[in-house]
Amino acid sequence: MRALIQRVRHADVAVDGKTVSKIGQGLLVLLGVGMEDGDSDIDWLVRKTVNLRIFDDDEGVMNRSVLEVGGEILCVSQFTLMASCKKGNRPSYIHAAPGEISEPAYGKFCDALSQALGKPVGRGIFGADMKVSLLNDGPVTIWLDSKNPE
Repeated sequence: MRALIQRVRHADVAVDGKTVSKIGQGLLVLLGVGMEDGDSDIDWLVRKTVNLRIFDDDEGVMNRSVLEVGGEILCVSQFTLMASCKKGNRPSYIHAAPGEISEPAYGKFCDALSQALGKPVGRGIFGADMKVSLLNDGPVTIWLDSKNPE
């Protein structure tokens, strides 16, 4: 399971020109689900996401988590995060889980994230042509991969 996490001032996702979810200060999480991802990947990624100390403290040092600043989270499914670009210039998505696996995993991840955050998590619409807008704060962008934790 892979996540691209961006600290944002605000973010929203629209489908067919209509906003389906929006947040203020917090995190935009783009989530890719792989063929071999399971509950342990979800648990690890949720724990890391809500506890990342990437918000400034009173001295301007990134030392607070989204939990500590009372921030919000918007999570959008994005199978292209599972791209393999080893050969040639056309990405391969053979490691991305098909919809019948990734859609429930995305829902389970969002539910677990909401529980850990203690408030609802904004969501995109799985499989839809979504337009995501954000104001990256910093910018701060973090890459997490449950199969390659660094």
